[in-house]
Amino acid sequence: MSIYAQLSISRDGYLAGPDPSLEEPLGRGGMQLHDWVVRLRAWRAAHGLEGGEDGPESAWVEEIAARTGAYVMGRKMFSGGSGPWQDDPNANGWWGDEPPFGQPVFVLTHHEREDLVLGETTFHFVTGGIEEAVSRAREAAGDKDVHIAGGASAIQQTLGAGLLDELLLHVVPQLLGGGTPLFAGGESAQLDLARTVPSETVTHLWYRVRR
Repeated sequence: MSIYAQLSISRDGYLAGPDPSLEEPLGRGGMQLHDWVVRLRAWRAAHGLEGGEDGPESAWVEEIAARTGAYVMGRKMFSGGSGPWQDDPNANGWWGDEPPFGQPVFVLTHHEREDLVLGETTFHFVTGGIEEAVSRAREAAGDKDVHIAGGASAIQQTLGAGLLDELLLHVVPQLLGGGTPLFAGGESAQLDLARTVPSETVTHLWYRVRR
């Protein structure tokens, strides 16, 4: 089993642009970081959409989905909100009635909440911190891997706790000039480049975290 994070970032190190909102959850320019994946057949199929491109990138998306048995994400990644759940205008998350996960998702939060079942995905809300969330995700994943889906804080916490095994970065040739940086909390780690996938629109880098 591996604990891994995967995300798209700008060339200047941001995973979301400035001024995120309910209308633009990834901030100004942030959605452009994901243009490369939205066009792929594997991503579109997982989101109930037809068409899309095949090739090494689509195969990689399929490979990652197949290896994943559970997810961990932060409150901001789930809904963009904070504070008590009854005050969150997006309390059921971004994905509607059929989220694309299809596996248990453990959401970091400071506010207790009952499990939420949407389609084939069950969201569990964890108030005990990153170590509890990863432990529960490991148990739920069985012999598959755990995906730390984001956002930046959840990935930083996992790395800081010494729990992250792999880091998959999709580096987009775009400068956001501000927003949410991937690393901003003084994290320190040695990364070994294990694999790359070539593309004209994005550089895919697969790192292993050295112990």
